[in-house]
Amino acid sequence: MSHISFPSEQPHANGGQFYASFDSSAPFQMNPLSSHPPRTPRTSVTNNSHSYSTSVFDSREDAHEEEIELEEGTEELRQAEARVRKEEVWREMFLTSNGRDKGFKLIQYSLRVYLLLHASLTTSRLLRRPTRGPWERELVRRLESTADGLSFTRKCLLLFNWLAPLTAIRAQQAGPLTSSTGKSKKKPTPFLQALLVAPPPVLLELVQAIADDVSTCAKLGLLGKRTGERAGRFADWCWLLATLVGLVENGHEVESRMYTESMAGGTEKSKSASSKRDEKELGRLQKQDYWLLVTRGKLLMDLIFVCYDVFKIKRARESVKAFTGLGAAILSAAKLYDRHKSGLLKAVSLSI
Repeated sequence: MSHISFPSEQPHANGGQFYASFDSSAPFQMNPLSSHPPRTPRTSVTNNSHSYSTSVFDSREDAHEEEIELEEGTEELRQAEARVRKEEVWREMFLTSNGRDKGFKLIQYSLRVYLLLHASLTTSRLLRRPTRGPWERELVRRLESTADGLSFTRKCLLLFNWLAPLTAIRAQQAGPLTSSTGKSKKKPTPFLQALLVAPPPVLLELVQAIADDVSTCAKLGLLGKRTGERAGRFADWCWLLATLVGLVENGHEVESRMYTESMAGGTEKSKSASSKRDEKELGRLQKQDYWLLVTRGKLLMDLIFVCYDVFKIKRARESVKAFTGLGAAILSAAKLYDRHKSGLLKAVSLSI
């Protein structure tokens, strides 16, 4: 696979995105819209010339958004930063289901890590003290219940995510047709045909989202436990495949950016008249490289996490899943925070 291209993206009114139209004759395409965190939505920062790669799923982590950039070091940017407070950025994040998922994920895995550290300290203290106090046991019980409740809440936030890939597929059911008068019309095509020509990542997200919903419905008591377990395992396999595809795409984008950055550096030396423009472009590329590395780290955390579920690894299971879950939560929340902050800075700069 020498190249993986993204379909064009259109922002959604609620902060997410609909799938852009896809072409069955185009090369293999990464799905830019993934709203599953471990299973989380994965949000990345992009501009018109570059897409930050993500796994198809970021509850598996994060939808692609256009990056809103302001020129670094300008008075306009300094004034905008002075007027945008951190509380406003978090507020904008929590207005979206993606932002709430990231917030819940941070709390959930922070509690998991705390409970692991607490259990480790308790084990060492048991060598000197036979039992724990009642208040300590009650605290641990409540924190474990809170972490489990947040996990279930996040699963409910992901319900009906299959509507996004389904909308993209249904949008392809209209094909061009030229009438006898010479006017171009739209000829509806069967849904099955549109389904067959859809890019594999779109189909992967569709079946994974449906499997996730079946698993969640089973936890709600609407379906049998065995059905829910099978659906959950199938969704885990989809997540594993999507994460591997995301890592391949991320590696391709890193190589592409390294080449572009080196070319920009060469331009800066050879064309002194446009050195300022070259420096600005080089700075933009370096920022994109940074977020590519963040995305790679997040995907690696996801890969380790899902491998423990798919392959049923027992060794250090709770510890590894807690720390990789927290690491993925921090990285994905950082990307989402930066995107919302850039949006607020752009809105403020326009009003100055």
